[in-house]
This record gives sequence, structure tokens and C-alpha cells, in this order.
Amino acid sequence: MLDELQILNLPSYNHKLKKINDKLCIWDIIRKKNIVLTPEEWVRQHFVHHLINEYQYPKSLIKLESSLDYNNRLKRTDIQVFDREGNLFMIVECKAPYIRLSQSVFTQAAQYNQVLKAQYLTISNGMIFHCCKTDWEFKKLDFMENLPIF
Repeated sequence: MLDELQILNLPSYNHKLKKINDKLCIWDIIRKKNIVLTPEEWVRQHFVHHLINEYQYPKSLIKLESSLDYNNRLKRTDIQVFDREGNLFMIVECKAPYIRLSQSVFTQAAQYNQVLKAQYLTISNGMIFHCCKTDWEFKKLDFMENLPIF
């Protein structure tokens, strides 16, 4: 599995891998436990470290795999980032590197954000990302070139 891990277009970090019950796991600094390593988890962990190391997001304000009720169905966001007042600042939807960031991926994240009302919405497959700022008053999205600095 180690040789199958795709090099992402995100800064590398000193990840900790461990085999548990014949499954390769990666240490999650947010949840403080080993998580089964899937291609999506590989992207999520890299993106979290990118937020912390490159954009100064405090890890205490990041929450992973949070539940939400969308159309009476239980869904999960990959990454939620809160501001210092406890308001949801940004949601990030992560996909495996081989998943194209299509309109359906963006629609999924935007639907979640209709419930959550985050200021920023980001999607990434580890190779590219798209981030937009939500203007709730005028009901529009403004795409950004970079992530907002915390």
C-alpha cells in the first residue's frame, strides 16, 4: 500500500503510518487516533496539515467528519474550520486524487453548505482545489485563487 500512495499537489508532511489488524492506518492529529488509510483520508490528512502549516489555521478550531442532516439524511462533511468565536468559517469536501472535481462534487459541497452556512466552501482531490466565498445576502459564490489566511 505504501508504494500506492499518490504524491499529491500539497506540501508533504511527516505522516505516521501504522498497520493495525492488517489495515494501514494514518495518525490523525485532530482526532488524535489512527484512521484507516483510504485515498480520501490521504487527501484529508494532507489538506488538514496544509491548513495548519501553510495558512496558520489553529488545529483546535478544525473538526473532521462532522455529521449534518440534509433532507432527512445523515451526511458528513470532511473538514470544518471554525473562527475564534465558534462560527463555522469554512467547509472542505475532500475526494480521492483520481476523482475529478466535477459539478456534482461542487453541488454536493454546496448543498451541505446550504445547511451549515459557512463563509468559505472548498473542494479538493489533493491535486487541485477550488475555494469560494459565499455571499449569503446576494446568494452567490465568488471563486478565489487561494484559501483565505486564518
